Amino acid sequence: MAFIMVDVECDGPIPGDYSMISFGAVLVNDALDETFYGQLKPISDKFIPEALAVSNITREETLTFGDPVAVMTHFRDWITSVSKDRPIFISDNNGFDWMFICWYFHHFLGENPFGHSSQNLGSMYKGLMKDTFENFKHLRKTAHTHHPVDDARGNAEALLTMKKELGLKIK
Repeated sequence: MAFIMVDVECDGPIPGDYSMISFGAVLVNDALDETFYGQLKPISDKFIPEALAVSNITREETLTFGDPVAVMTHFRDWITSVSKDRPIFISDNNGFDWMFICWYFHHFLGENPFGHSSQNLGSMYKGLMKDTFENFKHLRKTAHTHHPVDDARGNAEALLTMKKELGLKIK
């Protein structure tokens, strides 16, 4: 299985009404050398300025981003190229990130290469520590900048630390 750490930035709380403006993905391997970055044009006139401000991106900038069909096609092809077998979607907040990625894949391509499942990094850590109040974020090496590749990389680093130092088994 190929674990792919994903982080999403959006201009609102839900797909369809609002837009995924960018996302990053990192293949979880020792080198963390396979990454993907996508920027997508808005699909709706609705947006929340404060949501965009988190990423330091203006609405005007988002209007120059790529066509969602083309970006999602490119992402699907990247997933296929870095996955020798089944790709596994994992993120810090899979409830949010998965919602957008899954919706965009199905809406624009009619399929999701990740299937119907996702994994939550925080829940994995809580299980390893046997404590539902533990937090993994201290295991990141890359700063959390709200650039989705940086954030996905930091989370992938945390996952690799869980594997190496805490005995988490990932293949």
